[in-house]
Amino acid sequence: MSPLTRRRWANFKANKRGYWSLWIFLALYAVTLCAELIANDKPILLSYRGEIYAPVLRAYPETTFGGVFQTEANYQDPAVRAMIAEGDGWAIWPIIPYSYRTIDYDIPVTAPSPPSARHWLGTDDQARDVLARIIYGFRLSVTFGLLLTFFSSIIGITAGAIQGYFGGWTDLIFQRCIEIVQSLPMLYLLIIMASFLTPSFFTLLGVLLLVSWMTLVHVVRAEFLRARNLDYVRAARALGLGNRTIMFRHILPNAMVATITFLPFIVSSSITILTALDFLGFGMPRGSPSIGELLNQAKNNLYAPWLGIAGFAVMATMLSLLIFIGEAARDAFDPRKST
Repeated sequence: MSPLTRRRWANFKANKRGYWSLWIFLALYAVTLCAELIANDKPILLSYRGEIYAPVLRAYPETTFGGVFQTEANYQDPAVRAMIAEGDGWAIWPIIPYSYRTIDYDIPVTAPSPPSARHWLGTDDQARDVLARIIYGFRLSVTFGLLLTFFSSIIGITAGAIQGYFGGWTDLIFQRCIEIVQSLPMLYLLIIMASFLTPSFFTLLGVLLLVSWMTLVHVVRAEFLRARNLDYVRAARALGLGNRTIMFRHILPNAMVATITFLPFIVSSSITILTALDFLGFGMPRGSPSIGELLNQAKNNLYAPWLGIAGFAVMATMLSLLIFIGEAARDAFDPRKST
């Protein structure tokens, strides 16, 4: 690790709020990556007549356990459980025995039901476990935000580098195109595009990528405009290095200092856009584990405050952690901070 990297890491750790926010965020995301082992309506491991099965990883027909149907076994069905018990079987269940799409037909009250020992955060208006949907929804939102940030950063950094390095008409034409796109009402444009496209994770990712790549263009462009006439760039040209080598090997590492500090804020913005589209009904397919859909249900069921409280708490925690991480990253790359 170079002295500069050590100094930046020390500055990042000095911001205790951002440092611990990073570890908390990574821990939460790591837990949700194993959501199928935490919240699922299938056993993690199952024994039947001496054989070991892993229903959480593989679908088994009901006939495997002595049933008559060729479809996948419903392990919540008392008849299936009785057949497994008759075969001297046992099962290891997740902590939450419900998936994000599991409908509990046996709740004692009308859905949405309040928090109880059966459902720790209650159920939504379709009798689905709120905590299970939050766990899967957190994973979906963060994964979407990270992928959107990654691909939009590649496009935005490349476009900003071309603008700033070549300047002139190239910069002028790029800037006018970006200004035209940015003058459009983005949310309405996204709603219109999402309304006639089949909603899916990757479709929505592609639609948002059309407009989200412009976030980093101005930052990278400014750094390249400043650096393209510096002595080390002129020396590289004099030595015969190509434009691509100069741009991405010599100038880009300096431009990345300002770029990295923006990334946590771009992730939080991507998550917010996805949540807003889900809330309005133009986001992920119906039934997906969405925080935005949970907030929409809270709006439609004001007599069930646990829906709104749960959705708000998840979004507030997620976005606050990302903002704190961004502040710490900004301090880490600030050249005025020496400790």
